[in-house]
Amino acid sequence: MLRARFSRDEIAAAALRIVDESGLGALSMRSLASTLGTGPMTMYNYVADKEGLEELVVAAVVADIAVPDPTDDWRHDVHAVATTMWRGVRAHPAAIPLVLTRRMASATGFAIADALVEALVRAGLEDRDRLSAFHAVLSLVTGAAQAELAGPLTGGASEAAARIGAVAGGAFPHIEALSKVAMQTPVTDDFDGGLRMLIDGIAARAH
Repeated sequence: MLRARFSRDEIAAAALRIVDESGLGALSMRSLASTLGTGPMTMYNYVADKEGLEELVVAAVVADIAVPDPTDDWRHDVHAVATTMWRGVRAHPAAIPLVLTRRMASATGFAIADALVEALVRAGLEDRDRLSAFHAVLSLVTGAAQAELAGPLTGGASEAAARIGAVAGGAFPHIEALSKVAMQTPVTDDFDGGLRMLIDGIAARAH
């Protein structure tokens, strides 16, 4: 017997499961209906089109990210929230292209972004500086995740760095030298180092 009703969270979780297990190309109204044990036309009662389906996947990724408990140190909290975001996005590598290109159509997942803004409020930044800091942190999180699509998530950071160094060769010595450093640096340390530099810069603008 076909199920007649599903919650939005159930549909989003099922869509994300398809992407995790089979990749973005496997996501469709038909595959989602099959996963939920219903007919394809039923899905149109919940999702208008493929774009809406992809937005649900993004919402499901973000909804899985737990908000860290705040402390009395805004720098610590920015670091904790950004790191949690990064780990949450990395947990679903096949969905990263959607996270980078789709905006959520609802407030699902706003809690983690709000926690980041709240920590930046405590930094004492001017309004425009706070906005710039918010976007800078988000850009680092998403940019680092995007970079991994051609690196650690598809063969290892050292392998990607070795390929870049080999292509650069002696013609581009600075890239070749940096690639050797990258080969010895875990991706977690690389992200953490960049994040701490960014937070230091934000702190320099704080009052």
